[in-house]
Amino acid sequence: MEKNSFISVIFQEKKEENRGFDEFQIVSFTNKIRRLSSHLELYKKDYLSQKGLRKILGKHQQLLSYLSKTNKIRYKELI
Repeated sequence: MEKNSFISVIFQEKKEENRGFDEFQIVSFTNKIRRLSSHLELYKKDYLSQKGLRKILGKHQQLLSYLSKTNKIRYKELI
């Protein structure tokens, strides 16, 4: 329940103000990953979407590792 409340706090503010925050970017990448994963379950041979998913996963992982190094408290709240 804490994770959902933390994510909802991020989205309550205006999107324009949040785009620079690492947490907002991680949440937006997580949503994109979920959408692409469900898309790829239906269309298994969509190789372009698979490539995009791999790129997003890499960026997502980089942001998570950066956040874990810079701010461990926010990292634990997000995870």
